[in-house]
Amino acid sequence: MYAIVKTGGKQYKVSAGDCLNVEKLEGEAGDKVALTAIAVVDGTNVVADPAEAAKTKVEATIVEQFKSDKVLVFKFKKRKNYKRTRGHRQNLTRIKITAVGSEVAE
Repeated sequence: MYAIVKTGGKQYKVSAGDCLNVEKLEGEAGDKVALTAIAVVDGTNVVADPAEAAKTKVEATIVEQFKSDKVLVFKFKKRKNYKRTRGHRQNLTRIKITAVGSEVAE
């Protein structure tokens, strides 16, 4: 059984026991969070309606809060002597999916 969840403007395919990095969620390590399912697949049964899929419980536990690697942004215009370098580090949260519906990770 797996679900498609939406968080931070992105969609992820998750099943019980998965670990993934998502945009920062409020909370500390060890806190439990609930994610919104937009589709659920259980063997041959597929629930693609977001209103119906939202009834399926997807629970996760926050493992850690951290910053991603630096991404360099370089702007350049030829023959204009214009060069700018900027860096960005996104705040991320590592979560572990503990349950999708009635399926629980061990």
